[in-house]
Amino acid sequence: MFDNILHDDFVPPKTTTVERVLSVKHWTDTLFSFRITRPQAFRFRAGEFVMIGLMIAGKPVLRAYSICSPTWDEELEFYSIKAPGGQLTTELQHIQPGDGVLLGKKPTGTLVHDALIPGDHLYLFSTGTGLAPFASVIREPETYEKFKTVILTHTCRTGAELEYGKELVAAIRQDPLVGELVGDRLIHFTSTTRDDSETQRGRITDLIANGELFEATGMPALDPATDRVMICGSDAMLRDLKAMMIERGFTEGSNAAPAQFVIEKAFAGEGV
Repeated sequence: MFDNILHDDFVPPKTTTVERVLSVKHWTDTLFSFRITRPQAFRFRAGEFVMIGLMIAGKPVLRAYSICSPTWDEELEFYSIKAPGGQLTTELQHIQPGDGVLLGKKPTGTLVHDALIPGDHLYLFSTGTGLAPFASVIREPETYEKFKTVILTHTCRTGAELEYGKELVAAIRQDPLVGELVGDRLIHFTSTTRDDSETQRGRITDLIANGELFEATGMPALDPATDRVMICGSDAMLRDLKAMMIERGFTEGSNAAPAQFVIEKAFAGEGV
């Protein structure tokens, strides 16, 4: 079991602060989200990730987690899998409100506006918990200042795994701060690969290739002249979508050299 770190004599690692868990919600047997306190000095860009962890058997165990919260939120939200045998999530899935967690001090990442050149449409391609950074991006006013249309795609194995994203998008449309700004400019496209709970069935790569994505959303085919793309998901999805982007004439960008599409490579393990 993870160690209690909410006591006066605990000294966290220098690169972290100790934050308190505010709420936890279990979406399925394998997915949960949680909210923690946000340090007053903590700043981040929409789409970035940060290290989150626990003290386990006297040692800090940290993994990279995308920040789901928009930059204006007073709390920090995260969305996680329960990785079988995962050193951190084996314990993290049991956190309760009032528990303490470790929060890294330096967020970073490539799924940010600064890594893309201007365009008309922003595509956010995600699978599984790869939705997490886009939960921040679609709630950020800057996103709608820079793009006319935002297309969020989320592909999971089952319909139940899509619920976090569905509730999120529904809440955004009613949000007093950004709801009016978002309006009908946010398109939410979902698909499943193992059940028929959704209108669309299939992997996002297949739905791009056969044109079903564009038919369903009313958008034209991907065009590097007008479209910008962020990608977050499984290793296979990242590899295949990157190849599709390059084949279609898109150039990969970074914070140092903005271009037409970006991929987050930080999540090789359980913290995606």
